[in-house]
Amino acid sequence: MKQEFQLTGVQADSAFFRFEERNEFAPELVMDVLRGRLLGVIFHDVIPEDAKKETVARFWGSPGLLRRDGEPSYCIGSYHWNKSTERYLEDAVKTADSVLNVLDVPNSPWHSFRSAMAEELARYGAGIRIAEHEGAQASAALIRAWDKEGSFALDPHEDEAQCKDPRQAGFEIQRAADHEICAVNMCVEQEEGGRLVVWNIRPDDDSRRALGIEHTGFSYPAETLEEFDVMHLDIRSGDVYVFNGRHVHAVDTCKGKRTNVSFLMGFVDERSVVTWT
Repeated sequence: MKQEFQLTGVQADSAFFRFEERNEFAPELVMDVLRGRLLGVIFHDVIPEDAKKETVARFWGSPGLLRRDGEPSYCIGSYHWNKSTERYLEDAVKTADSVLNVLDVPNSPWHSFRSAMAEELARYGAGIRIAEHEGAQASAALIRAWDKEGSFALDPHEDEAQCKDPRQAGFEIQRAADHEICAVNMCVEQEEGGRLVVWNIRPDDDSRRALGIEHTGFSYPAETLEEFDVMHLDIRSGDVYVFNGRHVHAVDTCKGKRTNVSFLMGFVDERSVVTWT
């Protein structure tokens, strides 16, 4: 990395660059994130204890559990990141049964979230569904546990660049980049560390090209982020958090297990919010 490199892009004002925190789920705050009015929101301790325990047991006991070596973690489900649409959807089909087995627990946070958002969106004549392409569905969720050593369990990255990959041309999730791309995470297991880290920068394409990450958004060297305001947010087991994934974000170092049910979501038109992984 040459010292003269400077990361460029959009920085938000203080009215936007903040997280609301609540002790009960409030779908109207998720709407604020979806509409680009708020960076993020954390709903503390909203996942029932029985749902957390059963989700964790099914995850670690699943025959579909995979080790991901590129960015060290354990996971169930399919990533669209750095793939063609066809490969992503093929992987989604192969992993669907394992994913649904983990999601379909009593008092499921995945089902509860989507049900509440469907009711909220219906007030505006809109709905929420899993993204589709030529009759095939995206993965319903990713369940993953980070365990990478070093300063970050998940390195600094953003979620916009990956939605511009030319290998996914025609896939409806690319229209989400015309709106806001939101990350949804449901923490079912948390030991020590593993804070969410978010920087006040939405990088532009010039910066991505200079770093060689134009269609992946992964990863941003820590030294390129030093000049920007940053938030470190404690995440606990039972928390659900939603934030604008255009901003560079990371998970800092973990000690023990940090297991989340996750997906991305965004408007693709005024009446449709779609989700993918």
